[in-house]
Amino acid sequence: MPAENLAPLLWVILPVFVAVGSALLSAVVMQARMEVSLARERAATAEARALAIAQNEQMEDRVRAAEESARRKALEELLSDIRIEERRYLRESKSLFMNRKCLVVQERLFFRNIPLSDWVEHEYWLEEGGDPVAHTLAATTRKLLP
Repeated sequence: MPAENLAPLLWVILPVFVAVGSALLSAVVMQARMEVSLARERAATAEARALAIAQNEQMEDRVRAAEESARRKALEELLSDIRIEERRYLRESKSLFMNRKCLVVQERLFFRNIPLSDWVEHEYWLEEGGDPVAHTLAATTRKLLP
């Protein structure tokens, strides 16, 4: 083929090669831009997910604290409604030679005005006195008895 026939063919083929090269170059640039855009989207999604998880944990902590506060308040109200009524008196028991004095403390548990238990009695001995002769006589009698 003569060189004169190649020149018009070159003017037709050269723009086609330039167009194909430009298309490939623009495709590569567009692919890179898409990858950058996708990376930004993924970063934004990860940030939003982390924020949502943090808010969820914070909300769970708030709910847990509110439940604990409600439980504590209910327990304090219950304990404020429970009371103990107490009576005290001196009991003196006299026998032939002995005098005994004891402090008797009676307690009863109430919920508001409802009694929860019967009277529970505690005795504390204060004095145990008597005739010293009677004590020695009682001690010798105990020794004589089998």
